[in-house]
Amino acid sequence: MPSKAIWKELEAAAVKASQRAYAPYSEFQVGAALLTDKGTIIRGCNVENASFGLCLCAERNALTTAIARGNHKFIALAVATPGQDPAPPCGLCLQMLAEFCTDLEILLVSSAGKKERTRLATLLP
Repeated sequence: MPSKAIWKELEAAAVKASQRAYAPYSEFQVGAALLTDKGTIIRGCNVENASFGLCLCAERNALTTAIARGNHKFIALAVATPGQDPAPPCGLCLQMLAEFCTDLEILLVSSAGKKERTRLATLLP
């Protein structure tokens, strides 16, 4: 279980990643920060495309970047979304994450400051 300091670092990394999102169609900038078992934090942001099926979610962006860097075990994920309430990862992201970790701890954070802690096993039973 990550310490409070690590959760704060993950949250800050997710918020920073959301500021780099390319979301000209939805204007819904999402950032994700994935903690590897080695203690490394890998960030990702959503990247939209006019062809909606080609969009890449922040969570999958972080996951594929982590895998490309040789990481295959993950401890925690923070996701930063705009709006009043935090938003969970989509089904595609949940399924991709489940391929590598069945019970990942997840922190969801909204730009309004609301936070929710959950687990991958809760979101994708």
